[in-house]
Amino acid sequence: MCLAVPGQVLEIEGTDPLNKSGKVSFGGVVKTVSLAYVPEVEIGDYVVVHVGFALSKVDEAAAQQTLADLQQIAKLG
Repeated sequence: MCLAVPGQVLEIEGTDPLNKSGKVSFGGVVKTVSLAYVPEVEIGDYVVVHVGFALSKVDEAAAQQTLADLQQIAKLG
């Protein structure tokens, strides 16, 4: 099973769509991820990330709900 996690784009680096990257916040933990698959994203957007690649853009409500659900799951185990 694979798990993709939503995060908010804080910073974007590069202009070449294939080499574009960004700093993404996952509930306060900031990681650099590839934005090659979602070149249309802008600062403030939410993306779903798996193994260092942003796979798709998601709306803020869905991202916040998913983060809340993951926090609840973490409390169980």
